[in-house]
Amino acid sequence: MADTLKSIYQSIGLPRLIIFIFFILLFVLAGLLGMNISSMFSDVLVRFGMNGILVLAMVPGIQAGIGLNFGFSMGIIAGLLGGVISIQLNLQGFGGFAAAILIGLVISLPLGWGYGILLNRMKGSEMTVSTYVGFSMIALMNIFWLILPFNSPEMVWAIGSGLRQTIDLSARYKHILNGFLKFSIPTGNGAIVVPTGLILFFAFWCFLIWLFLHSKQGIAMSAAGENGKFAKAAGIDENKTRILGTVVSTSLAAVGIIVYAQSYGFFQLYNAPLMMSFAAAAGVLIGGASVRHATISNVLIGTFLFQGLLVLGLPVANNILPEGNLSEVMRIIISNGIILYAISKSQGGKK
Repeated sequence: MADTLKSIYQSIGLPRLIIFIFFILLFVLAGLLGMNISSMFSDVLVRFGMNGILVLAMVPGIQAGIGLNFGFSMGIIAGLLGGVISIQLNLQGFGGFAAAILIGLVISLPLGWGYGILLNRMKGSEMTVSTYVGFSMIALMNIFWLILPFNSPEMVWAIGSGLRQTIDLSARYKHILNGFLKFSIPTGNGAIVVPTGLILFFAFWCFLIWLFLHSKQGIAMSAAGENGKFAKAAGIDENKTRILGTVVSTSLAAVGIIVYAQSYGFFQLYNAPLMMSFAAAAGVLIGGASVRHATISNVLIGTFLFQGLLVLGLPVANNILPEGNLSEVMRIIISNGIILYAISKSQGGKK
């Protein structure tokens, strides 16, 4: 029994165990403070679904050997372009949502392919290069959002030119997934609302990536990412598998930002997506991944823990520290502290 507990402890690790205990502690504190636990858990479920695909986008890159894909901002840009084009075409509902995803995927494919070629030429410095590429792409798009020829009144400034910083999706496909087949579970202090459509959509993409990772191409990609020399000896083209992983990762980011936006209710342009790659990396690492190995379970566990801590942290801090801006300071400390821990784990080997 002792050996079993020791094995479980070693597999989880002390830092991750502390995060889990802190998560439970926040729930207990929320209850003691008389807060609406049902509403907070509902928010955790929503944030779990809306951020899940963005975290999932880290897995193909890690398995392909490029590490944490901080450059998946290119996929986010592709998704945002798909979204604004769908609005320009006056599409709405499930049709508009599907069109945004398809257009985003089409745009993300060449971006991911070119990005993969760049990473192949910079082997050994992938995370540094990807961070630079991701930040540069956001900065470049700050110019293009001002000059792209869109004219929909929902998106452009009333005076001047360019797209607004936030674009409301209320008349398009806001909560198109959140509201699909949702149901409530009555509790003592309200009800837990389950965003069924959102969670099912996330599960669908998890299943697709699971199938991909267990396909011939996915297994070859993972083998090359684990040991390039062994893969070469087995006749696997490492460069091609790295490009494949980069393309899949970038494409998932395009899908993820549209899912995120429909749940949030707005497309956020300009510098809004700048730090999204760090939060996604933190999610998968907290779930137990490393820069050499990641699984679907790492995504599920990490996304739930990370988003749960963010959802619970600010309301609890507001109740404990109601004066001034201390609660916001606590939120920043909690969120950035989690990210810092997760990124510090990026030097770990295979789990």
